[in-house]
Amino acid sequence: MNSPSSHDHHHSAGAAPVEAADGRVTDPVCGMQVDPATTQHHATHADTPFHFCSERCRAKLVADPERYLTPQDEPEVAQPGAIYTCPMHPEVRQQGPGNCPFCGMALEPEMPSLEDDDNPELRDFSRRFWWTLPLTVVTLVLAMFGQYLPRVVLGDVQILPLSIDVQTWVELVLTTPVVLWAGWPFFERCVQSIRNRSPNMFTLIGIGVAAAFGYSLVATLAPGLFPPSFTEHGRISVYYEAAAVIVSLTLLGQMLELRARSKTSAAIKGLLGLAPKEARRVNADGTEEDIPLTHVHVGDHLRVRPGEKLPVDGEVVEGRSRVDESMLTGEPIPVEKTTGDQVIGATQNGTGALVIRAAKVGSDTVLSQIVQLVAQAQRARAPMQRMADTVAYWFVLAVLAIAVATFFIWGFFGPEPAWTFAILNAVSVLIIACPCALGLATPMSIMVATGKAAQVGVLFRDAEAIEHMRRIDTLIVDKTGTLTEGRPAFKEVVAFEGFDADQVLHLAASLDQGSEHPLADAIVAEARRRNFEFDRVEDFDSVTGMGVRGTVAGRALALGNTALMDDLGADPGAHVDVAERLRREGASAMFLAVDGRLAGLIAVADPIKASAAAAINELHAAGLRIIMATGDGLTTARAVATELGLDEVHGEVRPEDKAELVQRLKREGRRVAMAGDGINDAPALAAADVGIAMGTGTDVAMSSAQITLVKGDLRGILRARKISQATVANMKQNLTFAFVYNALGVPLAAGVLYPAFGILLSPMVAALAMSVSSVSVVTNALRLSGSTVVATPHPDRADEPARGHSCH
Repeated sequence: MNSPSSHDHHHSAGAAPVEAADGRVTDPVCGMQVDPATTQHHATHADTPFHFCSERCRAKLVADPERYLTPQDEPEVAQPGAIYTCPMHPEVRQQGPGNCPFCGMALEPEMPSLEDDDNPELRDFSRRFWWTLPLTVVTLVLAMFGQYLPRVVLGDVQILPLSIDVQTWVELVLTTPVVLWAGWPFFERCVQSIRNRSPNMFTLIGIGVAAAFGYSLVATLAPGLFPPSFTEHGRISVYYEAAAVIVSLTLLGQMLELRARSKTSAAIKGLLGLAPKEARRVNADGTEEDIPLTHVHVGDHLRVRPGEKLPVDGEVVEGRSRVDESMLTGEPIPVEKTTGDQVIGATQNGTGALVIRAAKVGSDTVLSQIVQLVAQAQRARAPMQRMADTVAYWFVLAVLAIAVATFFIWGFFGPEPAWTFAILNAVSVLIIACPCALGLATPMSIMVATGKAAQVGVLFRDAEAIEHMRRIDTLIVDKTGTLTEGRPAFKEVVAFEGFDADQVLHLAASLDQGSEHPLADAIVAEARRRNFEFDRVEDFDSVTGMGVRGTVAGRALALGNTALMDDLGADPGAHVDVAERLRREGASAMFLAVDGRLAGLIAVADPIKASAAAAINELHAAGLRIIMATGDGLTTARAVATELGLDEVHGEVRPEDKAELVQRLKREGRRVAMAGDGINDAPALAAADVGIAMGTGTDVAMSSAQITLVKGDLRGILRARKISQATVANMKQNLTFAFVYNALGVPLAAGVLYPAFGILLSPMVAALAMSVSSVSVVTNALRLSGSTVVATPHPDRADEPARGHSCH
C-alpha cells in the first residue's frame, strides 16, 4: 500500500519540482516524493536537476523528457507559480490545476483570490449534467415505461411504443454520450486510482458504471452469447438506464458538493477584500500616479490621503496622522503615526496625510499572513481525518471483494435469471458503498468551521488545534488587552492642600487637551463629561518617559511621574501612600504640579473588561484553571486577579519565565493553552499545547501560535473552545453517519433481504442513496455556519497592550 503521504501529484511540467517542507521533491515520472540526499537516481534537463525514486523512472525521463516535462492541456489556465492542492489530501501540492491522485477530486488553488468566482470543475460538471439530463430522463422513461406508452402511428409506421429491438438500440444511442462524455471524468479518476493503487469513491463508480454499460453493450451487439435465462420481455436484459442515471446522479452530487465547498472560501475572500485595490505611488521626480496594488514594490513611496486605507505594510516617511488598526488588531484607539512609525496594510488612515515607504508587499503583509493562516487551517487534516482516510482505503478493497462475492453467489445460487441478478446486485454494492461521505466527513467540518470562525476573529492555524483546544484544562493569560480593556479610563482625582478636586482635574485637562495620548484622552473625556471649560495651553512640551509640561492661564503646570516632580523640586514623598493605594487597585497615578507646588493626583486605570468576569466564570465552569502571567507590576496584577477570582497570578515575568511556567504545568500533567499578544510571549506560545495569539498582528506571535484571535478578548478564547467542541462533535456525527450508512447500505445492496422479503436494491436507487449520503454529510457540516457558537459575532475589543503613558 502506498500511503497518501508518500505521493505528490505531478508538478507543472517544465518547472523544477516543488520542494516539500521536509526537503523532499517530486519524481517527475511517477509522482513519488524522494529525498535528493538519499536517492541514487538523478538527471539534469535544461539545466534543471531532477531526482527519481528508481532507475526505471530516471531512464523514462532521459529517453523522452518532453513526455513528462511538457505542459499538458488543462481546462483552466493557472496563474504562474500558483500552487494547487487537494481539499481532502493537503499533502498533494502541484503547480497548476489537476486531479488528486488519491481521491480523484479536482485540485483547488491553495490561496483563493477575489477573482476566483468561477469554479472550473463546477462549470464543467454543470455543463455535462444539464446537457445530458434530457437523455437520461428519456432513457429512464423508455426503460421503465416504454411498453406502456400510448400508441402513435405515422402512416404505416408505428412510432410508439417502440419495438423491443428498436428500443434497445435507442437506449444505446441515448446512453452513450451520457456515459462516455458526461461520465468520462469519473472513468479517468477510476483509472488513476487503480494506477496509483489508491482506491476511492471513483474506483467504485467507474467500475460500477462500466459494468452496467459494458454488459448492456455486449447484450445489444451479441445477444447470442447469453443463455436463455438472461432473456426478459423478449430481449436480453440491458441496464442502460442504470448506467445513465448513476452518472447523472453522481454529477448532481458532485455539483452540490462543489457548491458547498465553494462557500468555505467566503471568509478568505472577505479578508482579501479588506485591502485596497490601488495605491498612489510617489515617483522620484515628484509626480504621482495610481497603480494596481500588485505593482507595488518594496521601497516604493506611497501617498495615503485622509480617509484612505493603507495599501501595504510600511514605514511613515512623511506626515502625521492617527490610524485605525481595529480591523486587524481589534485595538479600539486610533494609533498616532508619524515619521519612523510602522503601519499595517488595510488599516484606515484618519484625518492626516501620510507618505509611507513600502516594507512588505504581497504575501509578506500582515493581512496576507492572516489569510494564509485561514487557508492553511482549511487544508490541514485533523488526526480524526487521517484515521478516516486509512479506513476508507481498506473499506474500498473490502467493497470490491464483497461485490465479487455478490456476483458469484447470485450467479451460482440465485433464482433465475441468476446472472442478471448477479450483475445488478454487484453494481449496486459498488455504487452504494462509494466512500465519498466518509471522505468528506472531516474536511467539510474543518473547512466550514475555520471559515466561519475567521469571520468572527478566530483563526485556527491547523486542524490539530481544533481538536486539541477542547481538551485544554489550564489557561495562561496576559493582563493588558486580554483581561482589561487596553483602553485607559478616568478613575479618581485627589486634591492636596490648597486645591480642590475640580480645580485639579480642570487644570490637568486643560494641559492635556494638546496631547493625543490615551491617558490624556481619559482625563480630557472626564472633564468634558463634567462640562468644564478648557483654558488655552501654551508652551506645551512632552517630556519622554516622564510626563507633560505647559502654561495654562499664566500658571506653569506639570503632569507626570515622581521623576518629573523631582526635577521640578516638588517632592511627592508625603503623598506616596495615596499613589501606592491607587496602584494596588490597578491604576496609574500621575502627580500635578502648579508653579512648582504639588496640587493633586489623578488616577487613570485600565478597567477590567465588562465581559471578563463572566468569561472567567464560564471557563471555570468548564473546568479550566485560569492563571495570569504579566510583565506588569505584581501589585497591579494582584488587584486584577483578586477582582476576577483568578486561580494564580505571576507579575513582572520575563519571556523565559512564561515559557518555564508553561513547561512546569505540562510536567504536572496539565493541558496548557497560552494566550499572548507579542514577541515576548512567543516562547510560551510555542511551548504550550495550544498557543493563542491575541491579535497584535506581529509575525512572531502568529507564527508561534496555533490560534489567532484577531478581534477577540477573553470571550474569544471561550469562543475558540466552543468552536473546537462543536467542530469535533460535528466531525464525529459525520463519521458515524458515513459508517452507519455504509454498514447498512452494502448488505442491502448485496441482497441479504431478498430471501426473506424479496427486496432488491436497483443500481439507480443505490446511486441516489450514495448522492444523498454525501449531501447529508455536507449539509450537516454546513450547520456549523449557522451555529450560534460559531457564527454569532462579538464586540471588537482591544487585543494589544495599552501603550503606556509617560506618566507613572
